[in-house]
Amino acid sequence: MQRIIKVFFWGLMISFLGSLPMGTLNIMAMQIGIQESVKHALFFVFGSLLVEMIYVRVSLVGINWVRKQVKLMKIMEWITLGIIVALAIGSFIAAMKSNPDAKNVMLHNNMHRMLFGMLMSALNPVQIPFWFGWSTVLFSKGILEPVNSQYNSYIVGIGLGTLAGNCIFIFGGKIAVEKIHNSEAYLNWIIGAIFSITAVIMLVRILMKKDAIKKFSDENISH
Repeated sequence: MQRIIKVFFWGLMISFLGSLPMGTLNIMAMQIGIQESVKHALFFVFGSLLVEMIYVRVSLVGINWVRKQVKLMKIMEWITLGIIVALAIGSFIAAMKSNPDAKNVMLHNNMHRMLFGMLMSALNPVQIPFWFGWSTVLFSKGILEPVNSQYNSYIVGIGLGTLAGNCIFIFGGKIAVEKIHNSEAYLNWIIGAIFSITAVIMLVRILMKKDAIKKFSDENISH
């Protein structure tokens, strides 16, 4: 029981800290929380963390199969890059509109936000090598063992950590908008800039073959 709790807190801590740097999913959750509602933002997060938990589970029990899907993940990576570019453009368009409540054009869809979060997370292959690396470390340190009860505890911790980290962005962004006059226009410019920088970095890493997929395919450690 003590080991299960320990594994839970490791998953929680790694996921929480990994959710704090600005990224596509947490920034988008914040944008949905500001331009739509906290409820929609939480649905988006629940969808994204559900897919993340599935990815972790697959990486734990079927890593050899996953490592053979490099071409598929490479395609997903280019799709993700296209989505990030579209998000950047959408944020800039919203920022230039005179309407302060203008939304990112990417959010003008009827898809349920939980399904939208699942889609966005599914197209984000970066999390696969991230969790493969951390899980490998935990296995090598004897913290995590190939036992279903530990896997389940680890994955639940990861889900709660992701939720907690994203809530900081959702509620923090909401508070900032309420306190700063005309803040949504400024925020759209800032979010557009973040997405633009993310897209440039991602493109450079892909072209230089230093992307997450390359690291993953070159990884020789297996538990």
